Amino acid sequence: MEFVNSWAETARGAAELTVPPFLDRTLLRARDPPVISFEHHEFEEIPDVSDTAALYADQDLLCRSFCFDPDRLERCPRARPRRRRLPRTATTSSAGGAPPSRRCRGSSGARAPAPWASRRSSGRSCCSPWTVRRRFEPPLPRGYFGNGIVLTNAVATAGELLSSPPSRAAGLVQAVVRMVTDGYMRSAVDYFEATRARPSLASTLLITTWSRLAFHGADFGWGAPAMSGPVTLPEKEVILFLAHGEERKSINVLLGLPASAMDAFQELMDEI
Repeated sequence: MEFVNSWAETARGAAELTVPPFLDRTLLRARDPPVISFEHHEFEEIPDVSDTAALYADQDLLCRSFCFDPDRLERCPRARPRRRRLPRTATTSSAGGAPPSRRCRGSSGARAPAPWASRRSSGRSCCSPWTVRRRFEPPLPRGYFGNGIVLTNAVATAGELLSSPPSRAAGLVQAVVRMVTDGYMRSAVDYFEATRARPSLASTLLITTWSRLAFHGADFGWGAPAMSGPVTLPEKEVILFLAHGEERKSINVLLGLPASAMDAFQELMDEI
């Protein structure tokens, strides 16, 4: 938000910025030689066993937003969608307003066109970018101009998630979060510099949360914004969370799915 706020101050004609940009990008430069001390599954290619890419190619992508007020959010951890055999062409993704664990679990059971039996053994990766400016040692300086995030992921088969309670997925997510230390982040920088790995997002659900970003306070000269959000999703595998309502206690979940999958996803959301 520092960049957005500075942009807003400039638009209002401010003589000086509250937080001047810190332009030294060498703080996140890879080490020479690289020191890769962790496994980085977030850069690995996951086989598209369910041929999800073909599903996206054959059907129109529908984007919808689903609003979760506090009452609906409270029901999410307790909700357990009925197990069903989805159509061969159906793909669903349970994002909802639930914790990442539930979103990963629901996505596993749905985003696959293959029959149920083969789908259970397919690998799924639930990725989420984390803001890590304060986790570096020392922390990145205020006003650092650039991304201070790291992509983390939890990997499991669809069968493992569907046959386990949501707490199983929650444990996977929490274990990944605990790994994000200065050493892990430096290792990730070195890994990418050494490999330049850019895997596809097939069989991957990328969750990004904007619900805590204070866009409502960015005044570009016309007053506080009535609403904020992206024009479109950056990738078809991305789910985006946005704050909603005057008190920002509700969450809008924005996602895109193939047409048949969106119908199945809508049914899941109606059960919550």
